[in-house]
Amino acid sequence: MTPLQQLAETILDRKSADPDTSWTAKLLSKGPEKCAEKFGEEAVEAIIEAVKGDRDKLTSEAADALYHLLVMCAARDVSLADIEAELARRHGTSGLAEKAARDT
Repeated sequence: MTPLQQLAETILDRKSADPDTSWTAKLLSKGPEKCAEKFGEEAVEAIIEAVKGDRDKLTSEAADALYHLLVMCAARDVSLADIEAELARRHGTSGLAEKAARDT
């Protein structure tokens, strides 16, 4: 199991945890909108570090963004397996062709 799969599993487990004892449960208890807001904040922080060029800080912020992405998706019952299935469906398709197909 990859670290990302382990993280997704932990997030799923925390959906039923006490918000007073789990940061993930606390985020999820605030609803999908708050989870989305927090993901947006973390994504912006990752972008800032990418622009600055600090590799270590970008790595840390990217990890935070991935965590918050998975929490946001869990809040809407979208699993890592769902995301992986979509990526598998797209595999082997040119990014340009895939985008063109979405635009029609």
